Amino acid sequence: MKNLFNTLNKIFFCIIFISFTNLYSQDNPPKILVVIAHPDDDASCAAANYKIVHDLKGIVDIALITNGEGGYKYSTLAESIYGLELTDEAVGRKYLPDIRKKELEAGGKIIGIRNYYYFDQKDHRYITSADIKEILDSNIWDLNFIRNKLTEIILNENYDYVFILTPSLGTHAHHSFTGILALETVSALDSNTRPIILGVTGSNKTDSVKFIYKGFEGYPITNVSDTIPFEFDKTQKFSYKDVLDYKIIVNWLIAEHKSQGTMQLGMNRGDIENYWYFDINRRSGIQKTQELFDKLKINYYVKKDYK
Repeated sequence: MKNLFNTLNKIFFCIIFISFTNLYSQDNPPKILVVIAHPDDDASCAAANYKIVHDLKGIVDIALITNGEGGYKYSTLAESIYGLELTDEAVGRKYLPDIRKKELEAGGKIIGIRNYYYFDQKDHRYITSADIKEILDSNIWDLNFIRNKLTEIILNENYDYVFILTPSLGTHAHHSFTGILALETVSALDSNTRPIILGVTGSNKTDSVKFIYKGFEGYPITNVSDTIPFEFDKTQKFSYKDVLDYKIIVNWLIAEHKSQGTMQLGMNRGDIENYWYFDINRRSGIQKTQELFDKLKINYYVKKDYK
């Protein structure tokens, strides 16, 4: 009888401990800062962000570096919507900053973005990362302002993670340089308290060759040694008869960026959001990150019965 009592007592305290652990976990949801160059770059990690907000009750904020004025060339279809000749450079550069902020926030309402930080740096023109020094040498952006403001935001908000687009040779130089600035900012913080920073790329399940991101040559701060990224599967099913997936959410967000015609061609593209663990992160953060992505694999949808 005594042994039974002791066993029941242990079970009781285990239940209390598990309940407390779950409660603690709910009280400390993940907190993310997404640092992007252009307003429509939010689509790169929109699916995971949606699930972080809606299922894990987390917080996602966006820091936008440029004002988006350089996106006028493909605004043809949006001219009748906004009543402006946006493909005229002078008109586009004047009106697109406000238009694209509104589009970003409309998409963010779908995802559940909490807050926006606008840096309003000039979106001067499209250049690839091969010409990345053009941004550095021409003083187009106020780099001290960007670093200081990012540092202030990160320290004030105590984020768990920072998401960026991975800097690489073939992409837009604004994407790469924004990522590098975020990496430099995080790296300058205390290693024990700074957020984990992850770089995002996309892929398809049908890809015959798996892309492995190792970093951007010439910028050691971008180095990644782990050859397997953390993944968020946008095709994971949920809802009634499991017919919905997270590509729908990304499509909704893309549709809000109406001033960017080529952005609409991204509908349904990409099955996987890959998140690369930069070497500047502490190794002890890998387990924490794995736990986050394990939670993102769980189907939290409550099944409903229909007659």
